[in-house]
Amino acid sequence: MAVKLIMTWDITPDREQEYFEFVIREFIPGVQRLGFELSDAWATVYGGQPQIMVGAVLPSYNRAQQILISDEWHSLENQLLDYVQNFTQKIVEARGGFQF
Repeated sequence: MAVKLIMTWDITPDREQEYFEFVIREFIPGVQRLGFELSDAWATVYGGQPQIMVGAVLPSYNRAQQILISDEWHSLENQLLDYVQNFTQKIVEARGGFQF
């Protein structure tokens, strides 16, 4: 069963430029290198939801768990946390369309 890792966060104020450079140059390529297939990315422009939501798909729950406990994932996550706040992540069964 395919699963989706859903991550949400808010960009830390006054870190926007550094954040975007990190995401484009390191975070996205790193997530893909680990085996995730990025499926969607959303930005909230108005309202009380997280500013950013990203979905990434893997073929199985076991593979997702292996990646999320790896040193490579922890390194990427820790770097991301330098630029964001209110970070959350969860694994759900992958379905077509928008998932939150």
